[in-house]
Amino acid sequence: VGGSGRKSLAALAMFQAQQDPFTIELTKTYGMTEWHDDMKRLLISVGGKGKEVCFLLADTQIASENFLEETSGLLNNGEIPNLFNAEDKTQINELCTARADKAGRHGPAEVFAFFIETCMKNMHIILALSPIGEAFRRRVRMFPSLVNCCTIDWFHEWPREALQSVANYFLKSMDMGDKTLAGVVE
Repeated sequence: VGGSGRKSLAALAMFQAQQDPFTIELTKTYGMTEWHDDMKRLLISVGGKGKEVCFLLADTQIASENFLEETSGLLNNGEIPNLFNAEDKTQINELCTARADKAGRHGPAEVFAFFIETCMKNMHIILALSPIGEAFRRRVRMFPSLVNCCTIDWFHEWPREALQSVANYFLKSMDMGDKTLAGVVE
């Protein structure tokens, strides 16, 4: 359902929720390495720095089904398994130790668990997927968290009468004759 406004509405929701937007920039060479770099940046921002961020992933950005598999992990438990190496975990530990201590969480394992909980609290994920075709059905079967851990908003094509009503409302104040207005609205 192209042009139904999924991404535009997501941008409006992010603005209203006063959350920073985050999305991937897909290129011809974008693969799992770039995906993992982006996910590290996202998770350190929300979990380590405490920013409230909305991650928007559209179906046109899914270059690999692994992207959805790892997004499913984020939806289920707030993390992507084996994403962070020892150096990354040291950085996370440095970013989160003071806040984790205040919450009564001590030691590297508890600090990392605090990081994951903060990620889950501060990150919203918007999946802008088209329900048309086999791809959506297959993805929902493969990754049940796309249904179980999400609120689904269905967007359909606008009825002709609704489009005409909106056009009439916004164009009636313009200086044009009734016949011209009717032609423009049609």
